[in-house]
Amino acid sequence: MAEFKAICCFAAVLSWLSLCLAKDVTVTVAGVTDVARTDDNFVCATLDWWPVDKCDYGQCPWGMAGIINLDLKNKILSNAIKAFNPLRIRVGGSLQDQVIYKVGDARPVRKCPHFKKRPSGMFGFSRGCLTMDRWDQLNELFNETGAALTFGLNALIGRHRSPNDSDHFIGDWDSQNARDLMSYTISKGYKMDSYELGNELCGSGVSGRVDADQYGKDMIVLKKMIEELYPDPATRPKVLGPAGFYDQKWFETFLQASGPNVVDGLTHHIYNLGAGVDPTLIDKIQDPYFLDEIAQTHKDVMRTAERFGPWSGPWVGEAGGAYNSGGKDVSHTFANGFWYLDQLGMTSQFNHKVFCRQALIGGNYGLLNTTSFVPNPDYYGALLWHRLMGKHVLATMHDGSAHLRAYSHCSKDKPGVSLILINMSNSTSFNVSVVNDLNIYPAVEQACGGRQPREEYHLTPKDGNIQSDVLLLNGTPLELTELSDIPEMKPELVDPSLPIAVAADSIVYATLRDFRAPACA
Repeated sequence: MAEFKAICCFAAVLSWLSLCLAKDVTVTVAGVTDVARTDDNFVCATLDWWPVDKCDYGQCPWGMAGIINLDLKNKILSNAIKAFNPLRIRVGGSLQDQVIYKVGDARPVRKCPHFKKRPSGMFGFSRGCLTMDRWDQLNELFNETGAALTFGLNALIGRHRSPNDSDHFIGDWDSQNARDLMSYTISKGYKMDSYELGNELCGSGVSGRVDADQYGKDMIVLKKMIEELYPDPATRPKVLGPAGFYDQKWFETFLQASGPNVVDGLTHHIYNLGAGVDPTLIDKIQDPYFLDEIAQTHKDVMRTAERFGPWSGPWVGEAGGAYNSGGKDVSHTFANGFWYLDQLGMTSQFNHKVFCRQALIGGNYGLLNTTSFVPNPDYYGALLWHRLMGKHVLATMHDGSAHLRAYSHCSKDKPGVSLILINMSNSTSFNVSVVNDLNIYPAVEQACGGRQPREEYHLTPKDGNIQSDVLLLNGTPLELTELSDIPEMKPELVDPSLPIAVAADSIVYATLRDFRAPACA
């Protein structure tokens, strides 16, 4: 306690100067009831099928990071997944509807082709193949690291292109190849959290589309097959879909056609920052008004799930910010956290259960560097969210600038409330006082001691450059240990009588152990 009092008094002196130069803001947390609930494992990351020659804008940023080529023995990769305990991983992406599984005797699997450039193919590529040797290797990694796996199934087997519209696929889904894969998976004892049917085939589609009524029928087939193969409800994988961009009429028809208790997770994708090559990308990422434009989509998906599929819950099944592999000077940097962590906060408020970041590794937007596997800043931001922010979402508001974002949840696995404060301003700092909307939170004592210290995690970029890919935690660079382990992330213990000092261009997580919120009891 004596040491804490000394820290408090020293911090009080240092903070006095900054308090005079920053704007005062009061953040109000409504702690009586929650406004939404996420899944326990809200944070999710994707692995994609892209081959080495996936190129956009004169660059080929995927390297060997695709599912077929990824070095699954890399120690950093393994440690990065383990650190979440568990990390939810979605295996899927644009090419998944061209992947056949080399298992069983069905006609499509007699050959096992490699992805090749083909202008006439979907997304410019031919069909590819997943061998069971590679599936074994992938599952060895997932089992070793405790990952919760979502696997995206090929939804186009058995269909053919409409003679009147080559992007329109018609006919019933042939489920045999998927059944053979599931049977093999079960025989090997591999755990599966969920299966997702198809990728970006809803609405107008991206490189192909399927009608909502047909998709609903196919989801029923998938659900019945999973119920047959996984008879124990306790270990039965969930069913997800449609894994594409939100189209209200299509999504509503899809849920009506599939019927009650078929779709467990209503998955939609967002790339609201536009093209990765956009020169204004760095400006968009710092513009709170632009970032707010996607909020209506999240709310609409939530409403669709409530009205037409209350047995399901909305998921962001894939979100990379900027499409075509992200922005090469932005998506792997500190600045991207303004978009990413704000999206975690925003979607959780709209009752989304899961948010899958594109990608764990690969492209310009990987949480890990594509070649070195070293974590990028958003990896650490995601890990702190996973460790600190519980599933009960609390209403949060403040009286300050729109450039300051504030989100709060019940703390994860411990008493109190955790907040994330995102300061997108490059010139204004804020002194944030946190209050309860019903004044239940005890009055802040004016002297050091007496209450539990506040736990703060201040995230800033190296040298103040928001386009740096080196992240500082409380002023110290986050670096892998000599054994390639994820570094320990300890909070700064702060006198609770002081406001939270949020510097310009910074992100702060704060946990208030003494915050009495009935919703968190």
